[in-house]
Amino acid sequence: MPGFEPFDVVAVPFPYVEREVRKRRPTVVVSDRELAHRYGLLLVVMITSAANSPWPDDVAIGDLTLAGLPKPSVVRPSKIATVEAMRCERIGRLPPDTASAVASALRRMLAAIGV
Repeated sequence: MPGFEPFDVVAVPFPYVEREVRKRRPTVVVSDRELAHRYGLLLVVMITSAANSPWPDDVAIGDLTLAGLPKPSVVRPSKIATVEAMRCERIGRLPPDTASAVASALRRMLAAIGV
């Protein structure tokens, strides 16, 4: 099984909430290696085009080349999913400043439930 690290950018069939379809799209790994090792799963958050309507917790990706992305994009931490690691393909990595901002957004969301 391929090894993925937190804040790797991976392409994966991402589930949509609004409709019963999966589309292969870039996402960011937000789980550690243990989840993939034990269960073959990754927690990922959505990456979407910066041209889409913004959400309050969106985080802009500054270095598109490092992230492996072709156009201006944002991480949308509020759209989180569990996916099978074997269906993922690493395409890049978030820049450190973007990774830090995504981690902060996730901490804020989880703080609401006392984590």
